[in-house]
Amino acid sequence: MDLELKGRRALITGASKGIGLAAAEILVSEGCHVVLAARDPERLDRAADKVRAAGTASVETIAADLGNPDDQAALAERFGDVDILVNNAGSNPPGEIDDIPEEVWRRSWDLKVFGYINMTRAFYARMKTRRQGVIVNVIGNSGERMQSRYILGSSGNSALMSLTRALGARSPDHGVRVVGVNPGLTATDRAQFMLEGWSRDAYGTPDRWQDFIEKLDLPFGRMGEAKEVADVIAFLASPRASYVSGTIVTVDGGASNRNA
Repeated sequence: MDLELKGRRALITGASKGIGLAAAEILVSEGCHVVLAARDPERLDRAADKVRAAGTASVETIAADLGNPDDQAALAERFGDVDILVNNAGSNPPGEIDDIPEEVWRRSWDLKVFGYINMTRAFYARMKTRRQGVIVNVIGNSGERMQSRYILGSSGNSALMSLTRALGARSPDHGVRVVGVNPGLTATDRAQFMLEGWSRDAYGTPDRWQDFIEKLDLPFGRMGEAKEVADVIAFLASPRASYVSGTIVTVDGGASNRNA
């Protein structure tokens, strides 16, 4: 299927690895020009080389701290004319409410929650003026399947789901679509980080994180792959999804409804 993305331009945050990198590869393979934003310049350069191998569209990189309002504003100023914004930067630590100090809540939400909000506000304002554009928020299924041991992520993701649905219901009045993707446990560094936290709580060491994979009763007996999430991101960002807004697509193999 031709996603009709050739010649369009997308900015992807958190694009140096995992789902963001996979999304960049898919978009470039469809002829979409991409800008990769992340914190680490060296990792960005390696990611860009990988993305360039996926197609002939242009690939730019910019090192930015997506939790820093000044960097967020600079991205909007420089790349505010993109057709697609993929909000993907952020990694929330696991833990019960008593385990997480206030400074960790604030630092994590500055990146994932307020980072998405600020980027959405800035780019949406420009898209409204042009009466075209798509914002894809990569959130997480913990926002719909609450977990006390991942309370920071569950709370923040719930807020971003509400943001996406509320704005996505209004945005078509201005020619803009706002959609979301809720990945489940996906084979990325973020997933390992969370599992290591659970391992540390349960066994006193992060090294037994793989033990949890069997205990989690995962659909199809495995974690999802970044490409499986990225394919959905690319479709939702494309004109093929032109009547989809205010919708969040869950990509977790059905995990959110298991043992419900």
